[in-house]
Amino acid sequence: IIAGMGDFIGAAFIIAFARGVTVVMNNAGITDTVLSSLEGIVTGMTGAVFAVMMFIVNIPLAFLVPSSSGHATLAMPIMAPLGDFAGVSRAIVVTAYQSASGWVNLFTPTSAIVMGGLAIAKVRYDRYLKWVWPLLVILFVLTCVLLALGVAVPALGGN
Repeated sequence: IIAGMGDFIGAAFIIAFARGVTVVMNNAGITDTVLSSLEGIVTGMTGAVFAVMMFIVNIPLAFLVPSSSGHATLAMPIMAPLGDFAGVSRAIVVTAYQSASGWVNLFTPTSAIVMGGLAIAKVRYDRYLKWVWPLLVILFVLTCVLLALGVAVPALGGN
């Protein structure tokens, strides 16, 4: 049992660290300051632009915090209220976060699935990146279009 737990220790530390950062930000009033500063920017933004911006902002976060739970713990306390200010449903905010996380997981060297698959296939990482980058561009553009569409169509989560 203890040997099996070793696989989860890293993820547990990331989640705990992310939660600690969130607690410090909330207790120090940093979250409120950030929200107050960004409220004026997002209030005038269209929902489609906001959704695409949330996707783009979450990409570096997903790269820096490889744990999707840790990423959510860091991002959602800021992103969800910003979505409220912009008039975008929380479903779209979560979709933007999850889309960024999934997109990054297709190529990040911290993804055990990508690196394990490449090792099994005996494909070098740089060769994989050269092969996958056109697909990544297509998926990036398609995700932006679908997020904008999701905001525009009320049945899909738009307001």
